[in-house]
Amino acid sequence: MSSPQPQMPQAAPAWQAAPGSAPHPGGPGYTSPIPVVRTHLGNAIASEWTKIRSVRSTMWTLGVFVLLVVGIGLLTGIVVSSSSTDLSGENALSLGFFGLLLGSMCIITLGVLTTASEYGTGMIRTTMVACPSRGRVLAAKAIVFFLVAFVVTLVAGSLVAFLHVALLEDSGARDPSGGEWLKGTVGIALYIALLGLLSLIVGSIIRHSAGAITIMIGAVLAPLVIALFMFSESLQKVRDALFEYSIPNQLSVFYANSLSQSGPSGWDPLWIILGVTAVAFAGAFALLEKRDV
Repeated sequence: MSSPQPQMPQAAPAWQAAPGSAPHPGGPGYTSPIPVVRTHLGNAIASEWTKIRSVRSTMWTLGVFVLLVVGIGLLTGIVVSSSSTDLSGENALSLGFFGLLLGSMCIITLGVLTTASEYGTGMIRTTMVACPSRGRVLAAKAIVFFLVAFVVTLVAGSLVAFLHVALLEDSGARDPSGGEWLKGTVGIALYIALLGLLSLIVGSIIRHSAGAITIMIGAVLAPLVIALFMFSESLQKVRDALFEYSIPNQLSVFYANSLSQSGPSGWDPLWIILGVTAVAFAGAFALLEKRDV
Protein backbone atom coordinates (compact mmCIF):
# COMPACT_ATOMS: atom_id res chain seq x y z
CA MET A 1 0.00 0.00 0.00
CA SER A 2 1.46 3.31 -1.10
CA SER A 3 2.08 6.07 1.38
CA PRO A 4 -0.20 9.10 1.21
CA GLN A 5 1.07 12.00 -0.92
CA PRO A 6 1.92 15.20 0.98
CA GLN A 7 -0.77 17.78 0.63
CA MET A 8 0.23 21.17 -0.91
CA PRO A 9 -0.77 24.20 1.11
CA GLN A 10 -3.88 25.82 -0.18
CA ALA A 11 -3.12 28.93 -2.22
CA ALA A 12 -4.22 32.16 -0.71
CA PRO A 13 -6.96 34.01 -2.56
CA ALA A 14 -5.78 36.74 -4.91
CA TRP A 15 -7.09 39.37 -2.55
CA GLN A 16 -5.38 37.94 0.53
CA ALA A 17 -1.62 38.00 1.27
CA ALA A 18 0.01 34.70 2.09
CA PRO A 19 0.90 34.19 5.76
CA GLY A 20 4.22 35.77 6.70
CA SER A 21 4.56 37.76 3.47
CA ALA A 22 4.96 41.55 3.27
CA PRO A 23 1.92 43.66 2.52
CA HIS A 24 1.25 44.15 -1.16
CA PRO A 25 2.81 47.40 -2.44
CA GLY A 26 0.19 50.04 -2.68
CA GLY A 27 -2.21 48.09 -0.51
CA PRO A 28 -3.80 49.25 2.72
CA GLY A 29 -1.25 50.29 5.31
CA TYR A 30 1.68 50.22 2.87
CA THR A 31 4.30 52.97 3.29
CA SER A 32 7.10 53.38 0.75
CA PRO A 33 10.59 53.48 2.29
CA ILE A 34 11.56 56.06 -0.34
CA PRO A 35 10.32 59.57 0.50
CA VAL A 36 8.10 60.93 -2.26
CA VAL A 37 8.57 64.67 -2.80
CA ARG A 38 6.69 66.74 -5.34
CA THR A 39 9.25 68.25 -7.72
CA HIS A 40 9.28 71.91 -8.66
CA LEU A 41 11.29 74.44 -10.67
CA GLY A 42 13.95 74.62 -7.97
CA ASN A 43 14.80 70.95 -8.49
CA ALA A 44 15.21 71.49 -12.23
CA ILE A 45 17.42 74.54 -11.60
CA ALA A 46 19.61 72.52 -9.22
CA SER A 47 19.96 69.81 -11.88
CA GLU A 48 20.89 72.27 -14.62
CA TRP A 49 23.38 74.03 -12.34
CA THR A 50 25.06 70.69 -11.65
CA LYS A 51 25.28 69.99 -15.38
CA ILE A 52 26.58 73.39 -16.49
CA ARG A 53 29.31 73.57 -13.85
CA SER A 54 30.48 69.98 -14.35
CA VAL A 55 30.93 70.19 -18.14
CA ARG A 56 34.40 71.10 -19.38
CA SER A 57 33.10 73.27 -22.21
CA THR A 58 31.65 75.70 -19.67
CA MET A 59 35.01 76.39 -18.02
CA TRP A 60 36.82 76.59 -21.36
CA THR A 61 34.40 79.01 -23.01
CA LEU A 62 34.04 81.23 -19.96
CA GLY A 63 37.82 81.18 -19.44
CA VAL A 64 38.42 82.29 -23.03
CA PHE A 65 35.70 84.94 -22.63
CA VAL A 66 37.37 86.46 -19.57
CA LEU A 67 40.77 86.27 -21.28
CA LEU A 68 39.49 88.12 -24.35
CA VAL A 69 37.56 90.79 -22.46
CA VAL A 70 40.25 91.53 -19.86
CA GLY A 71 43.24 90.87 -22.13
CA ILE A 72 42.08 93.00 -25.06
CA GLY A 73 40.75 95.65 -22.69
CA LEU A 74 44.04 95.88 -20.81
CA LEU A 75 46.09 95.87 -24.02
CA THR A 76 43.94 98.61 -25.56
CA GLY A 77 44.20 100.75 -22.45
CA ILE A 78 47.99 100.39 -22.28
CA VAL A 79 48.45 101.21 -25.98
CA VAL A 80 46.22 104.30 -25.85
CA SER A 81 47.68 105.59 -22.57
CA SER A 82 51.26 105.23 -23.82
CA SER A 83 50.54 106.99 -27.12
CA SER A 84 49.95 110.66 -27.79
CA THR A 85 46.25 110.13 -28.49
CA ASP A 86 44.11 112.94 -27.10
CA LEU A 87 40.92 111.61 -25.55
CA SER A 88 39.61 114.94 -24.29
CA GLY A 89 35.92 114.62 -23.50
CA GLU A 90 35.78 110.92 -24.37
CA ASN A 91 34.21 108.37 -22.06
CA ALA A 92 37.00 106.33 -20.45
CA LEU A 93 34.83 103.21 -20.57
CA SER A 94 34.37 103.23 -24.35
CA LEU A 95 37.50 101.14 -25.04
CA GLY A 96 35.87 98.12 -23.36
CA PHE A 97 33.75 97.68 -26.50
CA PHE A 98 36.42 95.78 -28.46
CA GLY A 99 37.02 92.98 -25.96
CA LEU A 100 33.32 92.47 -25.29
CA LEU A 101 32.47 92.27 -29.00
CA LEU A 102 34.92 89.39 -29.47
CA GLY A 103 34.09 87.83 -26.11
CA SER A 104 30.39 87.70 -26.99
CA MET A 105 31.23 84.89 -29.42
CA CYS A 106 32.16 82.71 -26.43
CA ILE A 107 28.86 83.46 -24.68
CA ILE A 108 26.99 82.65 -27.89
CA THR A 109 28.83 79.33 -28.20
CA LEU A 110 28.15 78.37 -24.59
CA GLY A 111 24.48 79.29 -24.93
CA VAL A 112 24.05 77.02 -27.95
CA LEU A 113 25.94 74.14 -26.31
CA THR A 114 23.78 74.35 -23.19
CA THR A 115 20.82 72.97 -25.14
CA ALA A 116 21.96 71.64 -28.52
CA SER A 117 24.73 69.42 -27.14
CA GLU A 118 22.19 67.38 -25.16
CA TYR A 119 20.34 66.58 -28.37
CA GLY A 120 23.60 65.56 -30.03
CA THR A 121 24.57 63.15 -27.25
CA GLY A 122 21.05 61.90 -26.50
CA MET A 123 21.29 63.16 -22.92
CA ILE A 124 18.09 65.10 -23.47
CA ARG A 125 16.11 61.83 -23.19
CA THR A 126 17.45 61.24 -19.68
CA THR A 127 16.71 64.86 -18.80
CA MET A 128 13.10 64.57 -19.97
CA VAL A 129 12.60 61.28 -18.12
CA ALA A 130 13.84 62.88 -14.90
CA CYS A 131 11.69 65.96 -15.52
CA PRO A 132 8.77 65.26 -17.89
CA SER A 133 7.72 68.92 -17.83
CA ARG A 134 9.54 70.18 -20.93
CA GLY A 135 8.74 73.81 -20.28
CA ARG A 136 10.25 73.53 -16.82
CA VAL A 137 13.46 72.08 -18.27
CA LEU A 138 13.80 74.93 -20.79
CA ALA A 139 13.04 77.53 -18.11
CA ALA A 140 15.62 76.02 -15.74
CA LYS A 141 18.29 76.02 -18.46
CA ALA A 142 17.48 79.63 -19.31
CA ILE A 143 17.62 80.83 -15.69
CA VAL A 144 20.89 79.07 -14.87
CA PHE A 145 22.63 80.14 -18.07
CA PHE A 146 21.44 83.75 -17.84
CA LEU A 147 22.69 84.14 -14.27
CA VAL A 148 26.07 82.57 -15.08
CA ALA A 149 26.56 84.71 -18.19
CA PHE A 150 25.44 87.90 -16.43
CA VAL A 151 27.71 87.45 -13.40
CA VAL A 152 30.80 86.54 -15.44
CA THR A 153 30.24 89.43 -17.88
CA LEU A 154 29.59 91.88 -15.06
CA VAL A 155 32.80 90.93 -13.23
CA ALA A 156 34.98 90.98 -16.37
CA GLY A 157 33.42 94.19 -17.72
CA SER A 158 33.70 96.00 -14.38
CA LEU A 159 37.35 95.00 -14.03
CA VAL A 160 38.14 96.38 -17.48
CA ALA A 161 36.20 99.56 -16.71
CA PHE A 162 38.23 100.25 -13.55
CA LEU A 163 41.47 99.53 -15.42
CA HIS A 164 40.60 101.95 -18.21
CA VAL A 165 39.65 104.74 -15.83
CA ALA A 166 42.99 104.33 -14.05
CA LEU A 167 45.09 103.98 -17.23
CA LEU A 168 43.47 106.82 -19.19
CA GLU A 169 43.53 109.35 -16.39
CA ASP A 170 46.41 111.26 -18.02
CA SER A 171 45.05 110.95 -21.57
CA GLY A 172 42.34 113.55 -21.14
CA ALA A 173 39.46 111.08 -20.90
CA ARG A 174 36.73 112.28 -18.59
CA ASP A 175 35.55 110.31 -15.58
CA PRO A 176 32.30 108.46 -16.32
CA SER A 177 29.08 109.63 -14.70
CA GLY A 178 26.94 107.35 -12.55
CA GLY A 179 24.64 106.60 -15.48
CA GLU A 180 27.58 105.77 -17.74
CA TRP A 181 29.00 103.43 -15.11
CA LEU A 182 25.64 101.67 -14.88
CA LYS A 183 25.32 101.25 -18.65
CA GLY A 184 28.96 100.27 -19.13
CA THR A 185 28.85 97.53 -16.49
CA VAL A 186 25.33 96.33 -15.58
CA GLY A 187 23.73 97.35 -18.87
CA ILE A 188 26.31 95.68 -21.08
CA ALA A 189 26.27 92.55 -18.87
CA LEU A 190 22.49 92.27 -19.24
CA TYR A 191 22.75 92.69 -23.02
CA ILE A 192 25.48 90.05 -23.44
CA ALA A 193 23.60 87.62 -21.15
CA LEU A 194 20.40 88.09 -23.17
CA LEU A 195 22.34 87.57 -26.39
CA GLY A 196 23.65 84.29 -24.97
CA LEU A 197 20.13 83.37 -23.84
CA LEU A 198 18.88 83.96 -27.39
CA SER A 199 21.62 81.59 -28.56
CA LEU A 200 20.43 78.98 -26.05
CA ILE A 201 16.90 79.25 -27.45
CA VAL A 202 18.14 78.98 -31.04
CA GLY A 203 20.07 75.87 -29.99
CA SER A 204 16.85 74.40 -28.60
CA ILE A 205 15.03 75.12 -31.87
CA ILE A 206 17.75 73.98 -34.29
CA ARG A 207 19.01 71.07 -32.10
CA HIS A 208 22.36 71.14 -33.89
CA SER A 209 25.36 72.83 -32.29
CA ALA A 210 27.30 73.82 -35.42
CA GLY A 211 24.20 75.06 -37.23
CA ALA A 212 22.93 77.14 -34.31
CA ILE A 213 26.36 78.71 -33.66
CA THR A 214 26.65 79.62 -37.35
CA ILE A 215 23.22 81.24 -37.33
CA MET A 216 24.01 83.32 -34.23
CA ILE A 217 27.44 84.47 -35.42
CA GLY A 218 25.84 85.39 -38.73
CA ALA A 219 23.16 87.39 -36.90
CA VAL A 220 25.90 89.31 -35.08
CA LEU A 221 28.22 90.05 -38.00
CA ALA A 222 26.22 89.69 -41.23
CA PRO A 223 24.10 92.90 -41.05
CA LEU A 224 27.17 95.08 -40.54
CA VAL A 225 29.18 93.35 -43.27
CA ILE A 226 26.29 93.45 -45.76
CA ALA A 227 25.74 97.15 -45.09
CA LEU A 228 29.39 97.89 -45.90
CA PHE A 229 28.86 96.68 -49.47
CA MET A 230 25.64 98.57 -50.17
CA PHE A 231 26.95 101.44 -52.30
CA SER A 232 23.76 102.21 -54.23
CA GLU A 233 21.87 105.34 -53.22
CA SER A 234 18.58 103.49 -53.62
CA LEU A 235 19.64 101.18 -50.77
CA GLN A 236 20.65 103.94 -48.39
CA LYS A 237 17.70 103.46 -46.02
CA VAL A 238 18.32 99.72 -45.86
CA ARG A 239 22.04 100.31 -45.30
CA ASP A 240 21.35 102.79 -42.49
CA ALA A 241 18.90 100.39 -40.81
CA LEU A 242 21.42 97.55 -40.95
CA PHE A 243 24.07 99.79 -39.41
CA GLU A 244 21.80 101.16 -36.70
CA TYR A 245 20.30 97.86 -35.57
CA SER A 246 23.36 95.65 -35.99
CA ILE A 247 24.49 94.05 -32.73
CA PRO A 248 27.96 95.72 -32.79
CA ASN A 249 26.30 99.14 -33.03
CA GLN A 250 23.86 98.30 -30.24
CA LEU A 251 26.80 97.25 -28.05
CA SER A 252 28.52 100.58 -28.74
CA VAL A 253 25.40 102.46 -27.61
CA PHE A 254 26.10 101.36 -24.02
CA TYR A 255 29.37 103.29 -24.23
CA ALA A 256 27.74 106.36 -25.85
CA ASN A 257 29.88 105.67 -28.91
CA SER A 258 27.32 104.64 -31.54
CA LEU A 259 28.56 103.80 -35.04
CA SER A 260 25.65 105.78 -36.54
CA GLN A 261 24.11 109.15 -35.83
CA SER A 262 20.56 107.81 -35.45
CA GLY A 263 18.93 104.58 -34.40
CA PRO A 264 18.80 103.06 -30.89
CA SER A 265 20.07 105.15 -28.01
CA GLY A 266 20.12 105.03 -24.23
CA TRP A 267 18.69 101.72 -23.02
CA ASP A 268 16.91 100.94 -26.32
CA PRO A 269 19.23 98.04 -27.29
CA LEU A 270 18.36 96.25 -24.07
CA TRP A 271 14.61 96.44 -24.76
CA ILE A 272 15.15 95.30 -28.36
CA ILE A 273 17.13 92.19 -27.42
CA LEU A 274 14.69 91.49 -24.58
CA GLY A 275 11.73 91.56 -26.98
CA VAL A 276 13.46 89.36 -29.57
CA THR A 277 14.48 86.86 -26.89
CA ALA A 278 10.95 86.71 -25.43
CA VAL A 279 9.43 85.98 -28.85
CA ALA A 280 12.06 83.31 -29.58
CA PHE A 281 11.48 81.73 -26.16
CA ALA A 282 7.73 81.48 -26.81
CA GLY A 283 8.42 79.81 -30.16
CA ALA A 284 10.93 77.37 -28.64
CA PHE A 285 8.46 76.45 -25.89
CA ALA A 286 5.70 75.76 -28.42
CA LEU A 287 7.99 73.59 -30.55
CA LEU A 288 9.33 71.73 -27.52
CA GLU A 289 5.82 70.64 -26.56
CA LYS A 290 5.03 69.33 -30.05
CA ARG A 291 8.28 67.68 -31.18
CA ASP A 292 9.79 64.39 -30.12
CA VAL A 293 13.00 64.52 -28.07
